[in-house]
Amino acid sequence: MRTRPLKVALLGCGVVGSEVARIMTTHAEDLAARVGAPVELAGVAVRRPSKVREGIDPSLITTDATALVKRGDIDVVVEVIGGIEPARSLITTAFEHGASVVSANKALLAQDGAALHAAAEEHGRDLYYEAAVAGAIPLIRPLRESLAGDKINRVMGIVNGTTNFILDKMDTTGAGYQEALDEATALGYAEADPTADVEGFDAAAKAAILAGIAFHSRVRLDDVYREGMTEVTAADFASAKQMGCTIKLLAICERAADGESVTARVHPAMIPLSHPLASVRGAYNAVFVEADAAGQLMFYGPGAGGSPTASAVLGDLVAVCRNKLAESTGPGESAYAQLPVSPMGDVVTRYHISLDVADKPGVLAQVATVFAEHGVSIDTVRQQGKDGEASLVVVTHRASDASLSGTVEALRNLDTVRGVASIMRVEGE
Repeated sequence: MRTRPLKVALLGCGVVGSEVARIMTTHAEDLAARVGAPVELAGVAVRRPSKVREGIDPSLITTDATALVKRGDIDVVVEVIGGIEPARSLITTAFEHGASVVSANKALLAQDGAALHAAAEEHGRDLYYEAAVAGAIPLIRPLRESLAGDKINRVMGIVNGTTNFILDKMDTTGAGYQEALDEATALGYAEADPTADVEGFDAAAKAAILAGIAFHSRVRLDDVYREGMTEVTAADFASAKQMGCTIKLLAICERAADGESVTARVHPAMIPLSHPLASVRGAYNAVFVEADAAGQLMFYGPGAGGSPTASAVLGDLVAVCRNKLAESTGPGESAYAQLPVSPMGDVVTRYHISLDVADKPGVLAQVATVFAEHGVSIDTVRQQGKDGEASLVVVTHRASDASLSGTVEALRNLDTVRGVASIMRVEGE
């Protein structure tokens, strides 16, 4: 083992960063043995230097992150501050001054991953980001290394623990959305402002990263169709149970049937209770991968939190340090396929539509005619009525999203349809 330590700069020392620093300190001997050289924390950039940080030498603390990454003796920069700036500038500066980078920044990678990979390649550095998607679950490396010789056709998963906790509570207790959200907030699973989670922004960023890796094509956050889950109701869960399903907020990335394009989307969906993702409870994450040779694989585990995310960061840190000692780099961006991202209208799946209708003869015939005119085949219909009001639940065969949208618009124009109460995709069959 060489004696000169590999020096690490840590950008950010919040929930994840402090745990990274703790593990680096308490597991220093093991990390050195695994890497082949000591791994030393050489500086920690923070916004509030006066805050007490147990286990971290105060002399390492600085508010000048730029000066830290420019030092020249830094081997690896660990970026866990999040956001677009200053993270983007700090990462590119690190490359320019000789450091490789380990990041957990899903938003930045989803927006500017191609540019960051290009900068890493230009300077002969590594860019690793296992922690950006699904916390502790090994997922990025299996997709871009273990399955590099296979053809991935679909990646579908639960990649946000907050939303899964909320939906699981609604499913198992009958709670409404707000009640379940309040419990998630009280337990620390949801932020004071949960918008990024419940409106699907967090999951969409992860979907962009997963799609890019799985399909060897550049997929940005703007390419991902997104729907939140704030409109999911107890009635939706009741309908799902009647179909032998539950409801999850899913990130779905798939290759078109002809192999010439891909789609990436995030939205609530009904999935059969027999599907492995249906049994994912609480704040856990799981990702289901379908490939030509490997078949079906599922990756499951804690998807957020200080310790799980730090585990992924440290795994990347060991890999990057090993590459540094070998004077090599690991796999960079693979975008050779250059497959275009198709619009949401091209997506084909099944649908569950709940309509509020007038309870009188001929309504079902009118509704069925609208579906037929738009080329959407009906699988099942369930109708309940009382005192002149009725609900009509239609489950379709597979149809394009564009056809379904046209159908719903026409249904809203029928005098006998008082409202479209719910539209939900049915996946995983």
